[in-house]
Amino acid sequence: MKHSKLDKQAQETGVGLKMSNRRSFLRQFGALSVAGAGLAVSACQQKPSENLPNLQALDGNQSKDSDKNENPKHAGSDANTTKNCFADVKYDFYGEHQAGITTPSQRNIYFLVMDLHTDKLDDVKQMFKDWTTYAANLTQGKNIKAYEKNPFVPPTDTGEADSMGAYGLTLTFGISPSFLKKMGLTHKQPKEFQDLPKFPRDQLRENLTGGDICIQSCAEDAQVAFHAVRQLVRQARSNITMRWSQSGFVGFDTGNHTPRNLFGFKDGTANQSTIKAVDKNLWADAPDWMKGGTYLVTRIIQMHLETWDRTSLKGQEDTFGRHRDSGAAIGQKGEFDTFDVHAKDAQGKAVIPEISHMGLAKRTGVEMLRRSYSYSSGINPATGQFDSGLLFISFQKSPEQFIIIQNALGRLDKMNEYTTHIGSGLFACFGGILQGGYIGQALFEA
Repeated sequence: MKHSKLDKQAQETGVGLKMSNRRSFLRQFGALSVAGAGLAVSACQQKPSENLPNLQALDGNQSKDSDKNENPKHAGSDANTTKNCFADVKYDFYGEHQAGITTPSQRNIYFLVMDLHTDKLDDVKQMFKDWTTYAANLTQGKNIKAYEKNPFVPPTDTGEADSMGAYGLTLTFGISPSFLKKMGLTHKQPKEFQDLPKFPRDQLRENLTGGDICIQSCAEDAQVAFHAVRQLVRQARSNITMRWSQSGFVGFDTGNHTPRNLFGFKDGTANQSTIKAVDKNLWADAPDWMKGGTYLVTRIIQMHLETWDRTSLKGQEDTFGRHRDSGAAIGQKGEFDTFDVHAKDAQGKAVIPEISHMGLAKRTGVEMLRRSYSYSSGINPATGQFDSGLLFISFQKSPEQFIIIQNALGRLDKMNEYTTHIGSGLFACFGGILQGGYIGQALFEA
């Protein structure tokens, strides 16, 4: 995307664009070609004195003194006058690829997996058509539909995001092999699109595995992300039931900071390499209904924080194969410094430990795009420990990329001492939706 188009987007969202900030933000993905990615970071790098205009009342008129909340529960002396700097950030729903894949990670996710309870193709097609219209509205900060005037019927929208902006919302849709079977479309199933095999040390729970459809909802505000999924499910109850879901979060101050997971290590450093060759690593080119799409793998990985917290710093770094502070490979100084994963020291010992997580994965020579989020779901009543971990999400051109890496980790990965894989799913994410089209159209109509 040319700078002039980015400038136009910035003006439309009310967000100032600074190219230095744009460049920093894109470093999360290692390239400068991801469209519009700098808007969110430059939006929130204002000086305290650079307040945005006062908020207006919902009817579009300037608030009266009697309407002002002098002691709002969200606190802050300027809460009545300063708009959240992410509020007006927007990503287009329509385009060559679905948003939420190479879009720079927003800070919140709500990931939902559903089961079909109908085999009527026409009904499912209509559901996806409706979802297209609703998703296009939601990502622009609108309700799915305008409110009805009749006060004696349930409101069209549940309302928890009323008066809130888009907050960089993206909605990404995918289907599983079981979806194709239920819809009688197995003749269109790519050879590589099969249920993931059982991997060593898996302890998958049935209620966190499988499913027919996934929706990945990401936003800079957790309430906006949940609201979007809630509306889509609410309008599709006649066709689907919810199977499992997981919310998550990532944190970073500026766009050139790779987010850290709950073990304190940077998560996604290798994306810089992956994103430089998206046609090789990410976008599917066959069959026709998958062109411009990609495969999503999700794993719910329980992290045993209390065990990890008793491990020495050296032990932690040997487990990852990276230095915790910098994110650099062991023996290097900078996070993105090049290194030889096969290098030996003077004593002939591997510089990157043989059974380190990064070392095992890197030696496969396979790349994928990681877009994972941490989660914390309270306390495990059986253990009295944190129920926390990683909502692992990766995108790849073929499921085989993930399978190769996961098999390489196998029983050897030193990380196995501290993690347990309890949930899993594989989904084919359609290519981008064009104006006038709908989600999955190429699959249903080709």
